Amino acid sequence: MQHTQLLTPPPTFTASQQQIVSQALAILETQLKHRPYTFNAPEAVKTWLKLHLQPQSRECFMVLFLDNRHRLIASETLSVGTFNATIIYPREVVIRALHHQAAAVALAHNHPAGDPTPSDADRVLTDRLVSALDLVGIRVLDHLIIGDGEPLSLAERGWLPC
Repeated sequence: MQHTQLLTPPPTFTASQQQIVSQALAILETQLKHRPYTFNAPEAVKTWLKLHLQPQSRECFMVLFLDNRHRLIASETLSVGTFNATIIYPREVVIRALHHQAAAVALAHNHPAGDPTPSDADRVLTDRLVSALDLVGIRVLDHLIIGDGEPLSLAERGWLPC
């Protein structure tokens, strides 16, 4: 995919370039609200998340809220932390998913240091989020970790329940 090649290795943006990227993302968000964007392929989700998370210098936890046809309802960054950690509470993810009336979610966070390998804490959090969202009938489709190179998908690794 051409967009993926353009983002590897991660770009270093000047303040002016970051402002342009932010404006472009705002325009894309506006278009998505008027024409639902369907995430029908893992590569589409990965590319979308890389655009949002890879430039960040602090760890950010984002949730994509999806309807029952996996169309994007909304995306929210629920936590911004330090260069190597962020805190996310399952209760907050459930509240936001119910607010958006989501049928499914895709979870994502970045590793600004570049290595997308999940920590034990990443896997424990994923399990807790899957359990919490399952209680209210919301499916976790994936948890992606964005670093240098290809995003790591916990679902593709078989680390999420089917």
